[in-house]
Amino acid sequence: MAPARVRLLTRVGCHLCEDAERIVERTCSALGATYEMVDVDTDPALRAEYSDHVPVLMVDGAVRSRWFVDEAALLTWLEEKS
Repeated sequence: MAPARVRLLTRVGCHLCEDAERIVERTCSALGATYEMVDVDTDPALRAEYSDHVPVLMVDGAVRSRWFVDEAALLTWLEEKS
């Protein structure tokens, strides 16, 4: 199985993360792109690296944004390699 194209690092109780999750779900579902949500607090290495920077959006392994997800930009990044 290929890794998800979009990975969103989040944490429970983060209102910015909840907003970002809705955008990622909506955009990826519309384009048929795979995605995963990862709680940084479930992995000590992720928590150490990204704790104060969530949500963190990764597309095809590259960090594309922190704190906010721009829906139009996500759409563009996903369409670039489609």
